[in-house]
Amino acid sequence: MEENIDSKEHGVTPQLFKQWRSPRFGNSNPQKIESTVWEWLVHSKLCGYLSTQKMDGPSPLDEGPTWSFDRFGQTKTQLPDGRIVYVGGEHEDHYDPDFHIYNDVIVEHPNGELDFYCYPKTDFPPTDFHTATLIGSKIVIIGSLGYPQERVQASTQLYLLDLDNFKITTIASCGESPGWIHGHEATLDTSQTSITVTKGLVEIESGSPMRENIDDWKLGIESWTWQRLTDRQWPRWELTRKDKARNHVYDIRRALWSHEVNWKEDHQEDMARLEKSMGFSVDFNLVKTLYQFDFPHESLVEDEEEYNVYWIYVDGVRVRFVEKMHCLTVTVEGSLSNQTLTSMKEQLISNLNELERSEWTINEY
Repeated sequence: MEENIDSKEHGVTPQLFKQWRSPRFGNSNPQKIESTVWEWLVHSKLCGYLSTQKMDGPSPLDEGPTWSFDRFGQTKTQLPDGRIVYVGGEHEDHYDPDFHIYNDVIVEHPNGELDFYCYPKTDFPPTDFHTATLIGSKIVIIGSLGYPQERVQASTQLYLLDLDNFKITTIASCGESPGWIHGHEATLDTSQTSITVTKGLVEIESGSPMRENIDDWKLGIESWTWQRLTDRQWPRWELTRKDKARNHVYDIRRALWSHEVNWKEDHQEDMARLEKSMGFSVDFNLVKTLYQFDFPHESLVEDEEEYNVYWIYVDGVRVRFVEKMHCLTVTVEGSLSNQTLTSMKEQLISNLNELERSEWTINEY
């Protein structure tokens, strides 16, 4: 798609922008909508903030989120005839006034023309970080993060998009499903009779951190039956500060990085922010020893594809560490002795306590 398209080229005036600036649900399944404003926003790829600035308002603080095609967690499916089908996605983070999760379908034709389909919320809820699997003339939409109040922990969201008429219907599935999953991968088998779901995050309990999906699941397409393919009894832990405050591991790593690349001004700013937030002068070098243990193990590796993911190998078993804002999760991808596991937990707690000068706790699940 083109970028930085001027609004005048699409005939978008401030008055027209105000009429079409807001996301909307459809009145039918589907409701095809024509909007030169949305066309301009798709081609320009402007975020809500920049389009509002160009059109001189109104503010999302007064009028709600601004429609945008600049989204995370949106799926993009290439059809054999050259069309591209985009489904849902979210714009900005939850604290931003332009934050919105979409439930629309946008079709881009090879000549650049666009079709917009909107749906009643009851027929297709706001959906993001799902997967879209093309099977013939239909797309199977699996999973979603969604708004917290709309999540159903015991089930996996499933919808079917019919490309002949763009109607979306709920898939009533049975069997043991992954649960409320998002950010996963979905793979259609060669016979096109089932979809395998791997990876991703699952909400177990409202208000609690998401857990990694460590198992594999199969969805039979003819019967829409879920089947658990694995039941990995891997040791998993979640480490958090006892005071429930956010941790500073990422910020400390940032300070280490700015020091190593010799960005002096950035490093000084990083250290000043850390000292203000933590109340003491941080030894940023301690983060380099966070995953060093006194038993034999291979050197730490940083994942090049996944953000804030590190791992080591102990006796041939990969141990994976995921650093998050409010917790550190550990997954032992195999079997290790109880002595090794106990020692690892004790040393991790000790290292984190020393790094942040705050007491940490561990929860096993």
